[in-house]
Amino acid sequence: MDPPDTVSGYLARLLINEVPFPGEHAYVSEVESQAAMLQILWVLHSRLRLTPAGYRQEYIAGLRANDIIDVICGSGEKRQCEGFYRNASGQFVTDARVEERLNYLLKIANNGGKPGRFANLLNFSQDLARTYAREGIAGVDRYARLTRVGKIPVTGRGYSWMTDVNSYHPGGNFVSIPDLQEGSLGGNRFFTLRKTPK
Repeated sequence: MDPPDTVSGYLARLLINEVPFPGEHAYVSEVESQAAMLQILWVLHSRLRLTPAGYRQEYIAGLRANDIIDVICGSGEKRQCEGFYRNASGQFVTDARVEERLNYLLKIANNGGKPGRFANLLNFSQDLARTYAREGIAGVDRYARLTRVGKIPVTGRGYSWMTDVNSYHPGGNFVSIPDLQEGSLGGNRFFTLRKTPK
């Protein structure tokens, strides 16, 4: 893994932190966890670069952001991603539990012969983060072409994600993407935005 004080290392830690690994609650498959990582990256990228007409970045990202670290950390007490924040010196850091879980996953991945599911998921997250830091996003946003959720016209693209529990919702103009439109992925529920803000 890249060091935690690099963009690629920090972003990889977020992707790993947000999806289930084998043996964890909500784990379905390696492919689904990888798809969830990519979609989470698309949410972050969309918050940073793809503000839809009628919205302001501050509404979507919680602040005016210039880079992906700003989007991940939020500002002050208004954290965007639990466990990821800037300290009093302005450095981007994680809660101890994030590194503890990462070390546990690395230990499993490095225990034995040929790479297995743990190594594949860790390598996928790091490759995704390195590519993004170097060249920008690669891969398709599965929600980019959404125009409706039920009867609600939407902007398309994912703009938020939360643990897939019915009671969790970011509120406001965010619209939960249903299972029929692949809104549940890797233990997370993804949200798009109303086409016309209320």
